[in-house]
Amino acid sequence: MRKEEKGQIIDSLVEEINSYPHMYITDTSGLNASHTSALRRLCFEKGIKLVVAKNTLLKKALERANGDYDDLYVSLKTPTAVMFSTEGSTPAKLIKEFRKKNNLERPALKAAYVEESVYIGAEMLNTLVAIKTKNELIGDVIALLQSPAKNVISALQSGKHLLAGLVKTLSEKE
Repeated sequence: MRKEEKGQIIDSLVEEINSYPHMYITDTSGLNASHTSALRRLCFEKGIKLVVAKNTLLKKALERANGDYDDLYVSLKTPTAVMFSTEGSTPAKLIKEFRKKNNLERPALKAAYVEESVYIGAEMLNTLVAIKTKNELIGDVIALLQSPAKNVISALQSGKHLLAGLVKTLSEKE
């Protein structure tokens, strides 16, 4: 590969890293052609961009990209495929689903950069699956804020019927 080609690949990787907020570094080695094709298709359906890259080129791209990716360098060993996503937990769910469905150990999670935090190692997969998206968190906060107000309104409405019954009973009583 010529120096110009390497430069183009690095520039392309830098563009992807800067345009997606979440990145998963995985190991897809050992997957046969049909499994690789199925993984790519599933990634496409879920809105995840899957890119296979040489570790040295990916490291140079991470060095040039906007952000602090120094902690990811330790995971750049063995063949690497990078999953870029706009949602933090979607690639983790995809990896788990794909491995379970095909009874495989690959793709293996090497590292992830999600919500401006670094996760290293395959044991972090369950943690990443549980991460909520920004919209889910906003929905949870709104639900928590609405809950006390709903309880007060409900109590006032039930009390209205109780008071009306009490007044009616007292007015009928002589």
